[in-house]
Amino acid sequence: MAESSSQAHADFAAAARIAHIRPLSTLNEKVDPRHTALLIVDMQNDFCAKGGLVDRAGRDITALQEVAARLPSFIEKARSAGNLIVFVRCSYSSENNRYLSDVFLEQAARQRAGAGTRYPMCEDGTWQADFYGDVRPKHGDITITKHRYSAFHNTDLDLVLRSHGIRTVVLTGVLSNVCVETAAREAFVRDYYVVLVEDGTASCQPEDHAMTLKNIERFFGVVSSTTALETIWGVTSNQLSAAE
Repeated sequence: MAESSSQAHADFAAAARIAHIRPLSTLNEKVDPRHTALLIVDMQNDFCAKGGLVDRAGRDITALQEVAARLPSFIEKARSAGNLIVFVRCSYSSENNRYLSDVFLEQAARQRAGAGTRYPMCEDGTWQADFYGDVRPKHGDITITKHRYSAFHNTDLDLVLRSHGIRTVVLTGVLSNVCVETAAREAFVRDYYVVLVEDGTASCQPEDHAMTLKNIERFFGVVSSTTALETIWGVTSNQLSAAE
């Protein structure tokens, strides 16, 4: 164990020497609200609500609804600490289809039990596309609309983050193994630090969620929890109040 710790110290020292700017090595440094954005991905009725598309397809939405119950207070703590709050929503299809390609629709026809083909997905202006429950933007929050799994693909997200001096994205929402993981991977390749919130994300199947956690921790970022982040941000909020 001592040897492993010593090697890790040497590796971080090498990283600091090679990097053009000093790497952020601790969770506290990474999630400093002065350069952190909280992303809330696809918390919409079609994914999370009874009667939504995922529920009608016969998939288990229990974990999604548990996350939805947990997120409002977590988002409020992040907002109070000074993090940038970004809601990411999808707008996929309607009969007047502006966005979906033959590739997307062929995949939907094979794997989605009518979602996106026989039934519209997150169609703008409908209950299905609305934010779920109390997980919704407030004044001053930013909303990004996407038309693919990726929150970055042909959206303003990267521009918004860089305009605010963001270095770290904290990811919450659904589904862990689809749109959340896609956002995490693309954030990493754009040189953002990635923090995925284990109990702030969910999939319909526990094994899918577990695999995402493993992938992120090994290759793309770190996995944390609402409790750990709230503790860090609570301390930060107290420091900011004292400074005022």
